[in-house]
Amino acid sequence: MTVSLETKLVVSSIALLAAVSAVIATATTLLFHDFLIDRLDSQVTSAAHRSTSAAAQPGDTPGSTPPQAREVSFLLSPGQAEGTFGARIREGVVRRAAVLTGIATVSEVAAPPSLATVTREPVTVGLGPLGDYRMAAARTPDGDLLVTGLPLAGVTSMLTRLVIVEAAVTLAGVALMAAACTVLVRRAVRPLGRLAATAARVSELPLANGHAVRLARVPEADTDPRTEVGQVGGALNRMLGHVETAFAVRHESETRLRRFIADASHELRTPLASIVGYAELTRRGGERHGPQTTHALGRIRSEAGRMTTLVEDLLLLARLDAGRPLDLVELDLSPLVVNAVSDAYAAAPRHRWLINLPDQPAVVLGDADRLHQVMSNLLANARTHTPPGTTVTATIRLGERVCVEVADDGPGIPAHVLPQVFGRFARGDGSRSRLAGGSGLGLAIVSAVTAAHGGRVDVRSVPGDTVFTLDLPQVVR
Repeated sequence: MTVSLETKLVVSSIALLAAVSAVIATATTLLFHDFLIDRLDSQVTSAAHRSTSAAAQPGDTPGSTPPQAREVSFLLSPGQAEGTFGARIREGVVRRAAVLTGIATVSEVAAPPSLATVTREPVTVGLGPLGDYRMAAARTPDGDLLVTGLPLAGVTSMLTRLVIVEAAVTLAGVALMAAACTVLVRRAVRPLGRLAATAARVSELPLANGHAVRLARVPEADTDPRTEVGQVGGALNRMLGHVETAFAVRHESETRLRRFIADASHELRTPLASIVGYAELTRRGGERHGPQTTHALGRIRSEAGRMTTLVEDLLLLARLDAGRPLDLVELDLSPLVVNAVSDAYAAAPRHRWLINLPDQPAVVLGDADRLHQVMSNLLANARTHTPPGTTVTATIRLGERVCVEVADDGPGIPAHVLPQVFGRFARGDGSRSRLAGGSGLGLAIVSAVTAAHGGRVDVRSVPGDTVFTLDLPQVVR
């Protein structure tokens, strides 16, 4: 699970505060427990001393004391607190054990055998329903062992109240810390958010089209070199500046290259037309030529025609790259596809040509000549790179957009060629080699013209199934 930096900082701060508070609370509780136990032990020692003094005085037993309680009458000595426990042990046997329940009133209780092991140092002894007592022992002049104890209930109660107060204070402190940390951390990471927003705006720009663009910058307030965020912001601004400069240089270089290609293509059209014309004029002239001269003139005319096609294709791509507007009108693609397939059949009658058209018009906003060129290039690509007898199917599908497919059952396009198939001067190999001496710009023109119409073209190919898909926006009437 992905957790934001803000959440990590807040949770870490709260966890640290909770841990520190827990350590402080635990230490405080332990220290307070030791303090209370020490104070209680001091009280137990004093009570044991009073018990021994009372037991050593002759006639210490009040006349109203019952005979069975005279052995623990030392509990009735002045200064003993209510709840004080007392027991007399003689020769290792507990003779009597009682608890002071009121003024001059004792209540006999059952004593555990462990009382015989109590020494001068106070220890904790459990008395069943009465709870735990801190007890200390002292001997009387006649050799009896008097055990005196005070209840631990008061200590336990005070510790319980302390733990409750600590828990409440810790929870309140953690809650306040969470609120304060959230506000402070949000304020601290806000510049990072602005840096991320700047980077997001830059990432959404169409940087791949080659046009020079003005990139967003990190605000000056977030570029203070004295802070870590400011250092990152300054570095990001410098990087964006370098990227912007690089794009400007690339755009200028590409602009010059496109202008050169367009100008060169335009200038080459005239001499190429002259070469073709003179070659044709010489071939049709009345002079008699030998077979070698006739063959050379034919090759000159063929290669000049091929070069003319290449120049025309380069000029078209240069114009499309320059954003030259198309002659857009509403047109039905069905007749255009029929005409293109008819031309392909005339050029390659040994292929099998099929057409699947929808019942409704496939209306798009497009340039008829350029779209006809797209269809011709796709069909020529299928005709050129597949053997005779191959079935080529042109299909139009209607949906939210108009989809035109050109499929063939030929040998397919090699997998390593597919990613570059729409590149300029892309070359295949194997069965899809340039049998007819193509320029390598046909599919590049398909991609460029389709993009100029707001569409896209894709290809998928496996042996026996190659499909070029042309997707164009549909005009809804």
